[in-house]
Amino acid sequence: MLYPMAMMVLLILLVGITAIRARVASVNSGEVSIKDFQLTQKENLPDKVIQTTRCLNNLFEIPVIFYVACTLFISLDLYSFTAVALAWLFVIFRYIHAYIMLTSNNVIHRMWAFWIAFICTLGLWVILLIEAS
Repeated sequence: MLYPMAMMVLLILLVGITAIRARVASVNSGEVSIKDFQLTQKENLPDKVIQTTRCLNNLFEIPVIFYVACTLFISLDLYSFTAVALAWLFVIFRYIHAYIMLTSNNVIHRMWAFWIAFICTLGLWVILLIEAS
């Protein structure tokens, strides 16, 4: 469970770098002023800035319940091949979700990646509850 969590941290780092690069590029090009990022609520931020920021924010939403489940597996010293497989599937589909969001941003494809990852997390919790009891 530790390695899937580490890969999620890597994803956050990669998306974070992408978001910072989009912000710097928008300031350097003159599209926005650096002051526009004080509250990040300016309505006319470039799409790429909004897209990368939203992708980064997404990585602090649903993945939280993934981290908790994985941490509980580790701390309770539980092992399940199925749980490990679901953890890796979650990570794979979160990478796919981020890739889609940062490139084509196709809502249907993004939704599928999101829901598959979410179902993997629910499966982790079901296995956790069964194994822990």
